Amino acid sequence: MDPSGVAAQTQKSPWGSVGPAGPACSLTEVMSEQLARQLDEENAFPALSDPAVDPLRSEEAPDTASDLMLAQMLQMQFDREFDDQLRREEKKFNGDSKVSISFENYRMVHPYEDSDSSEDEVDWQDTRLDPYRADKPQTTPRRGFSGKGKNITTKHDEDTCGRKNTARMDNFAPEVHVGDGLGMDLKLSNQVFNSLKQHCYSEQRRSARLHEKKEHSTAEQAVDPRTRLLMYKMVNAGVLENINGCISTGKESVVFHADGGSLEEQPVPEEVVLKVFKTTLNEFKNRDRYIKDDYRFKDRFSKLNPRKVIRLWAEKEMHNLSRMKKAGIPCPDVVLLKKHILVMSFIGKEHVPAPKLKDVTLGSEEMKEAYQQVLQMMQQLYQNCSLVHADLSEYNMLWHQDKVWLIDVSQSVEPTHPHGLEFLFRDCRNVSTFFQKRGVSEAMSVYDLFNTVTGLNIPVGAEDEALFMAEIVALEKRNEDHIQKRGKKTFLVTSEDGGPPLEPDSDD
Repeated sequence: MDPSGVAAQTQKSPWGSVGPAGPACSLTEVMSEQLARQLDEENAFPALSDPAVDPLRSEEAPDTASDLMLAQMLQMQFDREFDDQLRREEKKFNGDSKVSISFENYRMVHPYEDSDSSEDEVDWQDTRLDPYRADKPQTTPRRGFSGKGKNITTKHDEDTCGRKNTARMDNFAPEVHVGDGLGMDLKLSNQVFNSLKQHCYSEQRRSARLHEKKEHSTAEQAVDPRTRLLMYKMVNAGVLENINGCISTGKESVVFHADGGSLEEQPVPEEVVLKVFKTTLNEFKNRDRYIKDDYRFKDRFSKLNPRKVIRLWAEKEMHNLSRMKKAGIPCPDVVLLKKHILVMSFIGKEHVPAPKLKDVTLGSEEMKEAYQQVLQMMQQLYQNCSLVHADLSEYNMLWHQDKVWLIDVSQSVEPTHPHGLEFLFRDCRNVSTFFQKRGVSEAMSVYDLFNTVTGLNIPVGAEDEALFMAEIVALEKRNEDHIQKRGKKTFLVTSEDGGPPLEPDSDD
């Protein structure tokens, strides 16, 4: 016997025993319906012992014998998948917005027909037929009344008008919380509704005014869009390298620290400050008295345009600093003036501003030296610069490199100002009080300090402040009359005060 034939007989299939192949059949026999029924009978499933547990014979199984039923079931499944996709698109479109847009009208399956909807799909329910929603009051017919006889109701009925007024509250602004007045059957009288309506209108106008004022004003540690644009232009022009942040705030301005760039006319320090004068007059409402009676700016003063007043205020500080710099008084150097932004040199080192005189701790000898420097600066300011600081105190004096530096001279006026001597007397009082509290024995009284600075010899007497102030007011009156007789109205500041040239700016 052939050994290969023996090996073929002894080899077993890994899938088990292989049965004999069925008889071959032709295509005609396959298409025969009789052959199909015969195969169904041969391959029929055996009957289950408990027909009740057969899922295919349960009562809940739909009838799939009809092609129409199969088509409806497939269409229902397609519609549900379409609605799921529509739900995702709606959620993506609305996002976190408080006002959402519903795609409910584009749904294929009605919410009450969709029995498979879960509890988290409550938002898809049709709220147009909400059974808990209060009915709106019925409108009065065009003829003006409804009903007959004793049951007649006119459009002036108290209950009807009350319900209508409650329904009209839905037309108020969204920020007005009116509550569910219809659900509580609330009845508002015409007087109450008109008062609420007027209040809402007033609040809307007030909110609009506050928003507009906030957008167009320079508040504390913040700038308005116009000021921000000016600062960006300085950086783009190369005058500044960058703006680091706010270092000081006051009643009249906000001060920012910046790194200097370059200018064609003059060098720019490595560290500079931007003094942005506030465009709101809320915190410093009495600034008019410092500028409208100053003979240098009297004809240019306009009380009707606050922005022009602010620019004039910044220009005033620039000219005062230029006078002080010529006299050798320690003060910041003016770099550039652009509208209400004044760029000056930085008094400090490595982004750290110099401390104010009220915050620095000095020894007795250093405090005496500081007092002598302040006394000398007040004399130079009055006699050489023809200026009165008008707000001199320990808050406006810095201690840097063993010297006292003067800042904030925008309110400084000339001695010929109608209230110039009064401002000087107030400065003398602040300086004398501060150094006396710090234990400086050489500190003079306010009366002696005033006479020393001005060179006047007003008798002190019993040091009655009322009599002393009366003498000062009399001097101011005589000085004002003398100036009016001479016809002295305006001083030109371009040639006398110097400073960087000003470019004409168009009004905003």
